This record gives sequence, structure tokens and C-alpha cells, in this order.
Amino acid sequence: MINLKSLLSSPRWVGLGVALFVFGVYIRTLAPSVTFIDSGELATVACTLGIAHPTGYPLFTLLGWVFSRLPIAAEEIVRLNMMSAVFCAAGVFAFFQLMYLLLTIASKSKDRIPALLAGAGASLLLAFSETYWSQATSVEVYSLHVFFLSLVLYCFLKANYYDRRKSGSVEGENKFSEWGWWMLFALTLGFSFTNHMTTILLAPGLLYLYFAVQGSGKNSWSRILHMALPFAVGLSVYLYLPVRAATGAVLNWGNPVTLERLLWHLSGKQFRVWLFSSTEAAGKQLKYFLDTLPEEFAYVGLILALIGIVAVFRAQRKLAIGILLLFLSCVFYSINYDIHDIDSYFLLAYLCIAICSGFALQQIYTRIADAESTWRRVVGALMIVVSLAPMIVHYRANDESSNFLVEDYTKNMFASLKPNALVLSFQWDYWVSASYYYQNVKGHRPDVAVVDKELLRRSWYLLQLERSYPWLIHQSSTEIEAFKKELFKFEHDIPYNPAVIQARFVEMIASFIGKSMSTRPVYITSEIEPEFTAGFLRIPEGLAFRVVNDTDFHRTDPVDYKVRPFPRRGRLEDVIKNLYLSSINARSSYYYSHGHLSEPQEQARLASEIAGKLGN
Repeated sequence: MINLKSLLSSPRWVGLGVALFVFGVYIRTLAPSVTFIDSGELATVACTLGIAHPTGYPLFTLLGWVFSRLPIAAEEIVRLNMMSAVFCAAGVFAFFQLMYLLLTIASKSKDRIPALLAGAGASLLLAFSETYWSQATSVEVYSLHVFFLSLVLYCFLKANYYDRRKSGSVEGENKFSEWGWWMLFALTLGFSFTNHMTTILLAPGLLYLYFAVQGSGKNSWSRILHMALPFAVGLSVYLYLPVRAATGAVLNWGNPVTLERLLWHLSGKQFRVWLFSSTEAAGKQLKYFLDTLPEEFAYVGLILALIGIVAVFRAQRKLAIGILLLFLSCVFYSINYDIHDIDSYFLLAYLCIAICSGFALQQIYTRIADAESTWRRVVGALMIVVSLAPMIVHYRANDESSNFLVEDYTKNMFASLKPNALVLSFQWDYWVSASYYYQNVKGHRPDVAVVDKELLRRSWYLLQLERSYPWLIHQSSTEIEAFKKELFKFEHDIPYNPAVIQARFVEMIASFIGKSMSTRPVYITSEIEPEFTAGFLRIPEGLAFRVVNDTDFHRTDPVDYKVRPFPRRGRLEDVIKNLYLSSINARSSYYYSHGHLSEPQEQARLASEIAGKLGN
């Protein structure tokens, strides 16, 4: 017979209960399709065993390949979205174990209840914080990253404070040896690096705690040397990248077949331009972090964290300094990365805030409950209710269950293109990334050649295009070789003339357009700059523009945009709505300028319909 009281006093069962509850909410808000930015690319890489953008994410790719084949949903993208929900829920379970361990390390009491309740409350605050929750609803590498953050910290603290269980501060119910915990820590740390290189941000806090607790004697350094082997075993997953690149991956970002290209990929060389770019950029990102921080935890979590950090300093000064170093290293690095979607880079900082909130919850419960024992259940229940505040506040913002925006836009874009079309675009976030999934996994419109204009600035991408569309590369070989000569200087940090490389770049793209026109329809999307189509005219056809070399009026068939309602506002959502409306306006203006006065009225009706479905 199951002993309910025993289950409710077990950190494993309580943690599992919290994780299952969280997982249920994640599934309820799960995206049913491809979403913005890298979703389509990552889904393609997982389904085809390809190579993703730097730093490659090999462990995520291999696990994604497994999930993409599990019979848990009808379509691959849904299975992969569910994988993110699984990883984030597993991360909540690992965080609960971490939180319980931290609370018992810092507390002299043998009463489990305060630590269990505070751990559950802190776990719920983290699970439903806006950014953490957002990683659980669609395929993203950060879902696995948050799992490893908690797991690595748990293994490290379990090993680092192993001898404290003898004094009763930490329960000794786990028979795994101290040496075993150190080896497991090293292995999970290696695995974590093969998913996301920002694992390095754990270093300042963990190194401080290691030497502060273990000392800097011979044994400490000897232990580090012994941990090198399991760490290297975990890190060896990166061997997937050169092996798969050499065997013909469908998506082979960076083509890391040589040591040089592998190092470029692992170091994220192409993204370094946005790292530590200026103090102005850092100031802007810091302001964004501070402005959004209170709402991230629905204010409740931040208030508790401010109380909790004081409690940690009083109970365990070294532990408090370690947590503070983790927080500061994450914030310092992230504010110096000048990109739009920076939120996920703050996840370690959010985890530290959740840890501090757990200490506050434990202190509140202990003080009130000790003062009057009859309040114990009431206070415990209120702690859990308060911890659910972020779920209520962030539900609408994280509910992706009816979000077909990217799928609809991608399919409407394909519907705008005639058979065997060539299209140049820089709309990665809205359809180029998704097009990889629909073409390579779902077999949708394989006749269309999709070329990302900005990726053309990378030599690996020209190699990929040669495999996918050899006709495109061969017909413009002269212009490509001229550009590659300058590109070699850029990629190898050899002095180059920016004006010359840009001129060769423009000539190459103009060659793609001009030489393809005689054999196939050529399109561009609206953001492509005029310099790339000099001497040609742009004719609006659906969501794209047909490039022609005459001045005749070209009657085009209207595209029946199929758009499912999703009225939520946001930066990316608003851009998609505006892309629809601007395409409608372009067609209306084109027909009006050629004397076709009835067309603008029909386009106005269509614009009103689109705006109504996607929000005003």
C-alpha cells in the first residue's frame, strides 16, 4: 500500500509531481507547428542529422533525431516541440533537487517540510517565468540548456558539499560516492558544452565554490586532473560535426570538415561581430534586462529574491558569493551580446533569482510556522499559490497552441512563387528558416530554389548551394570566384577593402538574377536592397516580387492568403502582419499606377480581413 505521507515528504516524488504539473501546462500551450527564427532550421537539422548554426549543438541534434522518430505526434515538428517541453520539465525536476539540496546545505534544521515547500515554490516560479516557459513550447536548444544548467549545478554541489551529510546538514540517503559525484559532474559538464557553449558562464561561480570549500592543495588539483577524462568523454559528442559534414548533411552550416572550420564553428566566429561591440550596446541591453526583470517573475519572484539573497548570505556566505558570481557572469556576458532576441541568454541569471526566491520562501515559512504551528498548512498553501502568479500573468504571452503564423506565411510565400522559381530573401525569422523544414522534411515545393541573401557572404553556404542547386553556381562561376577571392581575405582576417568585397557581392547576386531569368522565374522579397536589382523592375506577386527586365504591365494572379487567426501582438508577430499588408498595398499600387482602378478596392477588403485575423 502506498504511503501518501511518505511520498509527500520525499524530494524525488515532490519534484516529480511539480515537474509533471509543469509539463501538463507546457503541453497545453505547445506550438502546433514551426515558429519564428531558428525553429525550422533546428527541426530540419534534427530530422535529417544535419549541422546547425554555430556552435553546432550536436547533442541537441542527436536527441532531436530520436524524438523526431518517436510515435508521440503525427508530425515531426510537433514531436520536436514536445521534446522541448520534456527537457524544460526535466529541468524543473533537476532544479527542484538542486533547490532542496541548497536549502538543506544552508539549514541546520532536519525538518524536510520547509525545504520541500520552498523548493516547490521556487521551481514553479522558474518554470513559469516568461523566458523559461517560452523555451518549452517550440523546438529550441535552450530547452536542453536549462536542463543541463540545473543538473550540472546539482552534481557539483552534491560532490562539493558531500562531507556535510555526516553532520546531518545534507541527507545521506544517496549511496553514490563523493568520487562518483565528481566524475558525474565532469561528464554532465562536458555534455552541457556540446549543447551550448554559454555553459562557460558557470565557471566563475563554480571555481570560486570549489576552491573556497575544497582548498587549493594538491588533492584539489589532482581531482581536477582526474575529472578531465569524463569531461572529455562528454565533450567528444562534438566529433559528430566533422563526421557528419564529411558524409553529406542536407544542411551543413559552416562545413566543419577541417580543423580550421571546426574551430570557426565552435567559437561562433561569424557572430563575434556582435560580442562586446560597444559600451552603448551593452548599456542598451542592460537597460532591457533591468526593465523586463520584474515582469519576468510577475514581480513576486524578484521581491522574494531580494529577501532570499540576504538569507543566503546569513546562512552560507560562500554559497551566496558563488550564486552572485553565477548571476553577474551571465548578465555581464549577455549585455555585451548585441542581438534582438537576447532573453534566452539571461536564463542562468533567472535561475539564480529563482534560487534566491527559494531561500526567501523557506525563511518566511519557518518564521511564521514556528510562531504558530496551526498556520503551517495555511502558509504552505499560500506559498504555492503565490508561486503560481507567473503562470497566471504569462499564460497568454506563452500560449502558442493556436500559433500557425510562420507555417501560414511560409506556405503563402511558396504559393506566391511560380514553378521552378529562384527566390532571394533575407526573411530568416519568418520563412527562410521554415522553408528548410517544409522543403527537406515535408517535401513541400522542392522545385523552388530558396537563397538566403546574407548567408551568401559565407563560403560554406556557396558550397551548400552548389550541392543543392548546381545550375545556379555553375552559370555564375566567374562572378562567384571573384567574390570568393575577396571573401577569403575576410574569413581569414587578412586586410581587405570593404568597398571591393561589397561590389563583388552585388555583382554575384546580380549575376544570379540576370542569368537565371531566361530559364526560370526569379523573385526577391521586399527587404532586398535596390542595388541588387539595378536595371530590373519589381512586379508584386503575392508576398514576393517578380524581377523582370522590361517595362510592360504584368498581370498577376492574386494569391488567396490562407491565414489562421492569432491576434497576439509582439515584435515578430507584428512584422508578419505588416509583411502581409505591405504586399497587398504593393499590388494595389502597382495596378492603380497602370490604370486598373478596381483592384485597389479588392485589395483593401483583403487587407481588412488579414488585419482582423492577426490583430489591429
